[in-house]
Amino acid sequence: MQDHLEMDRVRRHTSARAAVEVDETTRRNIRLYATQPRSVLDERIAELERERDIEQVLETNASILALTGAVLGTAVDRRFFFLTGAVLGFLTQHATSGWCPPVPIFRALGVRTQAEIDQEKFALKALRGDFRNLKTDGERPSAARVMQAVMA
Repeated sequence: MQDHLEMDRVRRHTSARAAVEVDETTRRNIRLYATQPRSVLDERIAELERERDIEQVLETNASILALTGAVLGTAVDRRFFFLTGAVLGFLTQHATSGWCPPVPIFRALGVRTQAEIDQEKFALKALRGDFRNLKTDGERPSAARVMQAVMA
């Protein structure tokens, strides 16, 4: 889609098929909501604000598995500590490269990056008219005006 999305480290490690599916879902959502009344756009933007991105999903998944491994390692068998070690290793790998074994699974399930979520959110905000007050008489809008429109 956009060049800024290609800079996303998770997206670089996403299969072409999964990336196309995520992009098409975003386009479909934008087309669908473009015909809806403002109240529906407001609801969808609020949903996007709450949508969990890939980083949040990975961190939640990793913490649950690591804690499970630690509890089972303590209570059942020491070998369960390998689960904790493996999960933490994968989390470190993701932190440094943007990829770890769960990433392809979550991406295939449609979990998006924050940049992908933001792309839909800001397209819907533009459709809603949030940025129309940025226009000036050929002059560049002030940073304050841009921030006011974007943060609305």
